[in-house]
Amino acid sequence: MYLSRVEVDSKNRQKIKNLSHLGAYHNWVERSFPQEISSGERLRHLWRLDTLNGKHYLLVLSPEKPNLQELERYGKPGTAICKDYEPFLNRLQEGQLLQFKLTANPVRRGGKSSSHPGSIIPCFAIDAQMKWLQDKAKLNGFELVSADVAGHDRPLLRKQKHVSLNRTVFEGKLKISNLDQFKNALTAGIGREKAFGMGLMTVIPVD
Repeated sequence: MYLSRVEVDSKNRQKIKNLSHLGAYHNWVERSFPQEISSGERLRHLWRLDTLNGKHYLLVLSPEKPNLQELERYGKPGTAICKDYEPFLNRLQEGQLLQFKLTANPVRRGGKSSSHPGSIIPCFAIDAQMKWLQDKAKLNGFELVSADVAGHDRPLLRKQKHVSLNRTVFEGKLKISNLDQFKNALTAGIGREKAFGMGLMTVIPVD
């Protein structure tokens, strides 16, 4: 696995004019892997948008290295970097405390009946979002030590047509309870709409 990052050239309006919806970002990510396009073998790439010190970044987690020139298509020249993620994954241990950040699309199912399995309903209330995170923690090998909703956007366009997503950013501390499940969560993502910038959780050790 490889973790890559590039600073979005957000001050160059002409350059990024096409980045008006999440589908355009998804296309940017996919075009950063031209070998997969040419071979017809498309692998899953997790990604998200981050803001740090007033700068905007695209973060990508992928099984293979991206083409850094393509990754800079809408990025500032010289800012694309790629690191091998496996050494970090191999250092993780059960019981370890980590600081985390997760961008996700919290949802719940509506009422069910024998003929209707229930619709997918976005979780907009903070308590519903936190319950969603608690439930996902149990399924993905970690316990929440502390967690907050650090930000959310709604509506957020998934594609050019008006389909909105509930993008929510969670931050806090966690403890690894099941190492295999936790590693799978880091590499496979958490929740729905992963193709559109949701589900990528990053962690750093707590000193």
